[in-house]
Amino acid sequence: MLSRAFVKPNRRVPDQSKEWSLRSSSIFEHEDFLFGFTDDIPLTSCSSDGSDMTLRQVLRASVGVMGESPLGMTEKVVLLGGKIRAVKRFRRVGIRRNEFGRRVERLALVGNQCEYLVPVIAYLYAKRIKFVVCDYYPMGSLADLLSGKHLFDLSLCCVYICLIGSYTLYPDEIYSTILAAKEEGHTGLEWKHRYRIGQCIAKAIAFIHSQTPPTDRHLKLNVHGNVKTSNVMVNVDFSARLSDYGFLQLADHVDTGPYQPGLSQESDVYSFGVVLMEILGWPDPDAAALGATSGHVFEFCVGRGEEERQVWNVLEIALLCRNSLGHERPTISDVVACLA
Repeated sequence: MLSRAFVKPNRRVPDQSKEWSLRSSSIFEHEDFLFGFTDDIPLTSCSSDGSDMTLRQVLRASVGVMGESPLGMTEKVVLLGGKIRAVKRFRRVGIRRNEFGRRVERLALVGNQCEYLVPVIAYLYAKRIKFVVCDYYPMGSLADLLSGKHLFDLSLCCVYICLIGSYTLYPDEIYSTILAAKEEGHTGLEWKHRYRIGQCIAKAIAFIHSQTPPTDRHLKLNVHGNVKTSNVMVNVDFSARLSDYGFLQLADHVDTGPYQPGLSQESDVYSFGVVLMEILGWPDPDAAALGATSGHVFEFCVGRGEEERQVWNVLEIALLCRNSLGHERPTISDVVACLA
């Protein structure tokens, strides 16, 4: 946790074969993260909720690691008065203090205007620690919900859709099918919730892509750059907000995994297509093609009729977004219209 940065850990040789790992202590095992401030440091506020916050308050309020990625570590903090926040601590920042502050404040100014983006509350740039403070979402990320961490609702009716056809599972098949899916790590997230989350993500990206002017000096305002399920935060009403807007432009080169790298709107659309495939329950987006008939089927918690039509529509959109030719992918405004 962040508070452990005040304590000197045992020296150990880092594993150079892994650029990052899911061990909660990994970023504290390097000398670069050791510090002992004699004076407290105030955070720079990006909204009214971020006033009067200090580094020591944040460090002492850290209660647990929420997630870790090549970009950095995210932790849950409970401040005095009961306010809960999420702190994104960066691994490697590739810009100096003034430029870091300028970019964060500019991104916060844009992002805090959109109901589909996670607002940035405050930030700090110190010699050995750089982080931003954002809103906390108790439902966690879309990646959490899709990973099978939540219990199944056995009253749901499941419809399986495969790439070459569809058929409905009747009540006597539902229970054994859901239990088998649970063993495979699938989730019982209802289709109406999945669909709403997909709509929210598309609207968030559309807001970003509509920014004018598109650039501010060396900062691209009209590109997200890191669209993925772990950056989609879900509200209790199953609306969603996209986090980490522009954060890729604060750090050194970051591996984006199966999501397409690059700061372009076409890359955002491609990554959104990968997210849609994950929403559909496809475990390997790279294998998703109309010719893939290996026998794998999708599991959806959906009803018949309109919802089933939505499933096929989302599948078609996902495949179009993942076109290998960027100029042939749909614009995100077209995607929003198709998902309406």
